[in-house]
Formats: sequence, structure tokens, C-alpha cells
Amino acid sequence: MKIGIDILGGDFAPDVNISGAILAKQELPNDVRLVLIGDRDQISGGLSSFGEKLEDYDIVHAPDVITMHDHPTRAIPQKPNSSIAVGFDLLSKKEIHAFASTGNTGAMLVGSIYKINTIPGIIRPCITSTLPQIDGSKSILLDVGSNADCKADVLYQFAVLGSLYSKNVYGIESPRVALLNIGEEETKGNLLTIATHKLMSESDEINFTGNIEGRDLFHGKADVIVCDGFTGNIVLKEAEGIYSLMKMRGIQDEYFERFNYENYGGTPILGVKGNVIIGHGISNSTAVKNMILHAHEVAKSGLALRVNEAFN
Repeated sequence: MKIGIDILGGDFAPDVNISGAILAKQELPNDVRLVLIGDRDQISGGLSSFGEKLEDYDIVHAPDVITMHDHPTRAIPQKPNSSIAVGFDLLSKKEIHAFASTGNTGAMLVGSIYKINTIPGIIRPCITSTLPQIDGSKSILLDVGSNADCKADVLYQFAVLGSLYSKNVYGIESPRVALLNIGEEETKGNLLTIATHKLMSESDEINFTGNIEGRDLFHGKADVIVCDGFTGNIVLKEAEGIYSLMKMRGIQDEYFERFNYENYGGTPILGVKGNVIIGHGISNSTAVKNMILHAHEVAKSGLALRVNEAFN
């Protein structure tokens, strides 16, 4: 298996991406080969500075960078030699089995849709976040930012995608699916959540358990929690903000340490034909390592293939 890594993406590139790749290599099986995509001289120099052998990695020269300020739609065609564009070219040609980046999220989404293509039947691809539960389990929240405005059929597909992710990557045979709402009653919420609740409750594709309120997000009541990207992004940023406040005040707690994004590294884009993993732009080497390890988990599970089979 080959996993491609965008070495030039993120706020602290290329150093943390190179060191993160080295850390990941130490934990990955021997049959996994890391493909480092970026400026050849920077990659070679970085690996050598850590005492790594260049022949232990594949290095693909891609000297241009898609920055956080570049327009996502225009960036890839305007910068064909960028690390993101080259990474998607390799993935589309099946020369790598997964592509991971901490770079421009918009460009990663655009590249996934137009370079890799959406799985037939998928209305909109989405991204997820992992919510640590008080009982030690993990729940998936989706969408968390790629689709601010949604209709009921889109949220229903998020439920199916989240279930497939939970089952194939986290090994939960029949994931419990809940709809984020302002009340547990099926008549609560706005027009969107009421219509979505009806769709989900009538489906035999998912294990729908009903509405879930914000106060219950971390109590282990659901394996998959569905909402629009606007709401999900607010939930995600609020959780990150609370964790940051606790660190600033010197509060140490084993459970809240699980809110540290470094532990999860990245999230797959669900609904596209390839395995694409997006990491946090401020990732350090630990987060990059965990992003690469998760990319391996996703690719090994055959998640994109499982989604394609489910929708076709």
C-alpha cells in the first residue's frame, strides 16, 4: 500500500509534515510505503537532517504551494505543479491508495470532487469529526463544515455515510444514528430537522435512534450524529475552544485530553471515489503522524469501495 502526503500543506510545512511522516513510518506495517509530495530538495534535506535514508521513501517533486489564501476552485487548475494537484493526480491514477494533507481544505474538497469524482448517487460529499464519549467510545459528527446549507435528503445521506464509516473503520456493526436537534421529540426543531427525522425514522438502511440534544453529545448515546455543516462546525469549534480554555487554566483531565485534535489527526472526505484525508492546518508532527495512520486505517478498510457498493 502507498500513502501520499502533501509535504507543503499546513501552517508549519514542510518541517512538521516531514517529521510526522517519519513518526508514522515507525508505526506503520512494513508493506506500507510513504509517498512524500512537495519540493524535492526540501524533502531530501529534511529527511537527511533526521538521519533517514532517502530510499526508504518515494519522493514526488511538486514545487508549488496552494496557500490558505488561494481560491479553492481556481487553485488546482492554476497550479498544476502544486503538491495538492499532484497528489490528486497520483490518486486518480491509482498510483497511491490514499492522499492526506493539512493544506487548503477548500482545495482538497474541490480536488476530491473534480479530480477523483463523487460516487454516483451521492448528492454532496461531507467531512466528519470525532467526538470522544465519556464512556471511552468515539462518535462521529457530520457534516462539520463542507455543507452549510442542506436539505433533508442530504442529511439522510450523511446518516448513511456516517454509518458506513463507523462500521468499516471503527468496527461498530450497527451504529446508532441520531439527529442533532433542540429537543428529543420528533416534532421539535425547524422545517429541516422535522423533515429529516421523518426520512430517517422510515428507513431500514440505518439504525436511527431519534433526536439528540447538544447537552447529550458526549454521553455515549449515539455512534453517528447528523447535522448540517453550519451547525456541526460550530459544535466542533466550541469543543476545541473549551479544550483550549482548560489548557490555558492548567486544568488536567484524562477525558478532556481526548479532545486534543492531535490524537485524531484528520478526517476522510466521505462520498468520493478515493481515500482523501484532511488534517488541521495548525497540525504539529504528532497530528500529522496520526493523520497518516488514519489514512492507512481508511484505505485498509476499503471505505470508499464500501460506500460505492452501498450506493450502487
